[in-house]
Amino acid sequence: MRFIWFNLMPWPHLPEDFREKYRSVWVDIPSSLYDPVRGHAVYNDYLDQLEFAETVGFDGLGVNEHHANAYGLMPSPTLMAAALARRTSRAAIVVLGSSIALYDPPIRVAEEFAMLDVISGGRLVAGFPVGTSMDTNYAYGRVPATLRERYAEAHDLIRKAWAADEPFVFNGRFTQLRYANCWPKPVQKPRPPIFIPGGGSVETYDFCIENDYNYSYLSFFGYLRGWRGAPRALRSSCSAARSRCTSPRSGSPRNLRCLT
Repeated sequence: MRFIWFNLMPWPHLPEDFREKYRSVWVDIPSSLYDPVRGHAVYNDYLDQLEFAETVGFDGLGVNEHHANAYGLMPSPTLMAAALARRTSRAAIVVLGSSIALYDPPIRVAEEFAMLDVISGGRLVAGFPVGTSMDTNYAYGRVPATLRERYAEAHDLIRKAWAADEPFVFNGRFTQLRYANCWPKPVQKPRPPIFIPGGGSVETYDFCIENDYNYSYLSFFGYLRGWRGAPRALRSSCSAARSRCTSPRSGSPRNLRCLT
C-alpha cells in the first residue's frame, strides 16, 4: 500500500457567518473574501506541509486544479508541482489534474508535464481529470455536450506528443496543429503513469479500463452533512466499477486499478 498526501489548499479565512450569507464556496463566491497578503502565508504553509509529508515517509504529494473556488486555491497545479519538484527528492509528484479539456491547445499540458518529470528526475504522476461542471462549464465556459469529445481528443494529442520522435500534423475537431512537437520529453518511458480522478461516472470507468489507467476515486463527500453517506456511496461506486469490468464492452474480465 502507498500513501499520498493530497492537499486541496482551501482558503482558511472565510467569515464565521459564511454559510448563512453565501450560497456556495464555488463559482460565484465573491473574490473580495480573498486577501492576497494573507494568501502569501497560506500558500507557503501548504507547501511546507507537502514538503514535510515527504520527510515522514509519504510516497506521493498530491495537488489538483480548481477554479473560482475557496476550497481549492490551485487554478494552476503545475505551479505548485514545480515548487515541490525542486524542493523534494523522493516522493512522487502527483498532479491529479490538469483538466485537459480546458487547454487550448492541449499540447501545453504535454509540455508542462514533461518539464515536471524532467525537473523531478522522473517522479511525475500525470492526472487527466474530465473535470467538474463547476470548473469546466461554469468557470471556463466549455460546452457540456462536447466536453468528453474534447477531453478524448486532448488525451490522444498528449499521448502522441510524448511518444513521437518527430514533429507531426494533428488535425482534430477542436485542435489543429501543423507542427505538434513536444520539447522537452518526459524522463519516464514510455510515459509517466496516468491517474484519472473521478466521482463515479461509468464513462470514466470505461476509459480507465480501456487504457489500463489508475482510477482515482474521489471518496470524500463533504463535511458534517455529507460524510454519513460516504460508505454507501463508495459501495455503490465500487459495484458500478465491477460491473463495467465484466461487461461485454470490456471483453474478457479486466482489472480496474483504483486509488481512494
